[in-house]
Amino acid sequence: MEPDRTPGQRPRRAEGSEAELLSAARAGDGAAFGLLVGSLRDDLRAHCYRMLGSLHDAEDAVQDTLDRAWHGLDRLDDHAGIRPWLYRIATNRALTLIGRRHRRELPTDLRADTRPTSEVAWLEPYPDRLMAWADHLGPAARVIARESVELAFVTALQHLSARQRAVLLLRDVLGYPAREVADLLDTTVVAVNSALRRARAVLAGLLPDRTQQRALGALGDPARRDLARRYAAAWETGDVETLVAMLTEDARYSMPPQRVWYQGRTAIRGFLAEAVLSHRWRFLPASANGQLAFGTYLWDDAQGGYRPAGLDLLTLDGSRVSEVVSFLDAPFPEFGLPARLSEDDLATSR
Repeated sequence: MEPDRTPGQRPRRAEGSEAELLSAARAGDGAAFGLLVGSLRDDLRAHCYRMLGSLHDAEDAVQDTLDRAWHGLDRLDDHAGIRPWLYRIATNRALTLIGRRHRRELPTDLRADTRPTSEVAWLEPYPDRLMAWADHLGPAARVIARESVELAFVTALQHLSARQRAVLLLRDVLGYPAREVADLLDTTVVAVNSALRRARAVLAGLLPDRTQQRALGALGDPARRDLARRYAAAWETGDVETLVAMLTEDARYSMPPQRVWYQGRTAIRGFLAEAVLSHRWRFLPASANGQLAFGTYLWDDAQGGYRPAGLDLLTLDGSRVSEVVSFLDAPFPEFGLPARLSEDDLATSR
């Protein structure tokens, strides 16, 4: 894989060790640079997404990282290795973006046990297809990589200072030793360890007892597929009571970027009674943030078809749904979902 439009040359095959590729790239070989950094692009994107909570911001940060790397190859220490150098650039680009954008408010009057994931109203979902690189990791590293893009984790990260966020991700997710993190962030080991302790303490009060990777694994594929089928069918047939019965007693329902959210079966039943029964719905399975997800479509008389309504991510607690986050502005094509559905499309798919 070559970096997008970097450095603007026609791709051609380049082979060899990292040192040989680096030498060729320094001589202006764009294809060699693409081979040098291409295998790292996806995990760099995931790192920037964790830092920024936004797929689009992460894409920008990675592109900027590769541009800076291409133009700064002469500054790379041959003994340092390309991976930590790219992570240094990417992390600092993310820190710069966080520092430059307007401060985004987090609510301070909600207890951790009632706080909806969508309290961070700018948070964006992350397509699972962009996590395919994690399949090549060892079992433990693969689980950590996928758990680290779950909504609850990415949301909790936004409660940390930017520097704490970077330290925690570099140490606990990417596994860099404290000394290397200190070098990457131009700070001291003492400062890194202090930031890590504070970050872990904050996250301990925000994260659920069980990740969705573990919850889905415990549920098993047949039960997961049956739950997904029953949930989608209940929406499409207007069966509010079945939907409510599938919820935990303290379930939450939210629709970022809207700030409104619902807590508990009674409140959610009232919302569902209006939303489900007043419209015609179609649900398509999707895959985002390592969680059970659906592309939801609403019938539009003017268009004579179904238009996107939201990308729904479900959080499971056993065989029940403890939270639904419906991303109203999600770009459906990014998640392999059609931009529009007709009755013919549905007939063909079924």
